[in-house]
Amino acid sequence: MAKYRKLGRTSDQRKALLRNQVTALLYHGRIVTTEAKAKEVRKIAEKLIAMAIREKDNFEEVTVTAKVARKDKDGKRIKEVVDGKKVSVYDEVERKIKKDLPSRLHARRQMNKVLYPVTFVPADNAGKKKNTKKVNLPNKIFDEIAPKYEGRNGGYTRIVKIGQRKGDGALEVLLELV
Repeated sequence: MAKYRKLGRTSDQRKALLRNQVTALLYHGRIVTTEAKAKEVRKIAEKLIAMAIREKDNFEEVTVTAKVARKDKDGKRIKEVVDGKKVSVYDEVERKIKKDLPSRLHARRQMNKVLYPVTFVPADNAGKKKNTKKVNLPNKIFDEIAPKYEGRNGGYTRIVKIGQRKGDGALEVLLELV
């Protein structure tokens, strides 16, 4: 007997489907799918969350100095003329950043193997590239999802049965983070 459901697809199609659904679940917090797919997605999502809980505090804060371009009130760079050329003016700023320790970096890379990149598009700019932002999903898992489930030993997702789908009669469920 197989250790996983084949879902009537070839292996590359199945892996892509599961990656897509795990990404959607962790980004939105809930998805509606069939029962068989939900049970497979749950396995992957719970492993990622457990990994994030284990590694959520494995970082150190480091203070770095960075050059940042000086900007005017409109947000445009201020330029000076130096030797007949226009050159941007930079200020040095100290910032604190999180530097991952090796085990957390490994966990982040394992998550990036499973998760697809997510781009946030504001509602008023639907269909346009302007003001879109890349979402760092591993950061969201480490900073928002993992602290929620810190004292919990597994069972991070819930499957709620909705009913049968009208087209093919497949049992639909709501898979959500608890």
